[in-house]
Amino acid sequence: MKPQAQPSIHPLWRDAQGRVVMIDQTLLPHQEVHHVCASAEDTARAIETMVVRGAPAIGVAAAMGIALGASQLADAELAEGLAGLYARMARTRPTAVNLFWAIDRMRAAAEAHQGTPGALRDLLDREAQAIFDEDFLANQAMGDHGAALVPDGARILTHCNAGALATAGWGTALGVIRSAVREGKRVHVYADETRPFLQGSRLTAWELMRDEIPVTLLADNAAGHLIASGGIDLAIVGTDRTVLNGDVANKIGTYQVAVLCHRHGIPFYVAAPTSTLDLTLEDGRAIPIEERAADEVRTAMGHPIAPTDVPVYNPSFDVTPAELVSAIITEQGIARAPYARSLPPLAEAGRRARLRA
Repeated sequence: MKPQAQPSIHPLWRDAQGRVVMIDQTLLPHQEVHHVCASAEDTARAIETMVVRGAPAIGVAAAMGIALGASQLADAELAEGLAGLYARMARTRPTAVNLFWAIDRMRAAAEAHQGTPGALRDLLDREAQAIFDEDFLANQAMGDHGAALVPDGARILTHCNAGALATAGWGTALGVIRSAVREGKRVHVYADETRPFLQGSRLTAWELMRDEIPVTLLADNAAGHLIASGGIDLAIVGTDRTVLNGDVANKIGTYQVAVLCHRHGIPFYVAAPTSTLDLTLEDGRAIPIEERAADEVRTAMGHPIAPTDVPVYNPSFDVTPAELVSAIITEQGIARAPYARSLPPLAEAGRRARLRA
């Protein structure tokens, strides 16, 4: 199947009443339910509970939630209320830099506005929509750049879900794969299940099967055997935050995939929209790593699989050192080491493109 230039999956949007509507990703793949957020607080809780997840989608959802919250504030409460909305969204999840990037964009738009409260609300609506639109277009551009790295017949390993569900549509890592397929290349994707939240088995497999892109699911601890036996040609993953030296924060288990690829001489690519670049940090040691609830490990989708009182270590992300990264794919082009030289021009190009939009 040759994917269309428009998303086959619409992960989130605002309805005619201005509410934020999203596919509830905690219920996939067995139920496709539209979760309706009637307030900014509803949106913040949806981010915290992973109804919506993926760095770009989190940023879009936060922007939409701020615009929704602003629409429900009285004129006299608007300035103070907006400050509270920014702070509430910032508390939802600490690692994905898109969240803070989107909040800062909404704040900057509001602070630059000098018109009426009604005009300010309209401005915030437009800014949230612009963040959504720009993300989708960036994903397609990134996919087109990255497709050049995918040979015909490639067997591709991916970890977690960096697809349409993690973005405004199309996807980052899966966007590269979709673009390669659209160009007529044959691929076969191997998706790690991605414990403990199973984004690979529940979300990536669902997306690819829906688009009729060949996919095989494997347990996380089977990836090494598959790579060592010659079953993988390259790996592509997404990122929640990439810093100046090229260190990459992504879903827990990504580092292990990168080490395996390096050991066996297989390219390890990262798909990173410039909105996920955090060039204020020199290396990955400064990236905050979110730790999530112990029951995500003690259970599998709510079913107990371990002693109820066993201590749990549950970091949601790890950091892959830059020396393990073959290239970083952005919507402005492909960066290679040394990343401290190649990433800043792409980040600046992304910033200028957003100003022109």
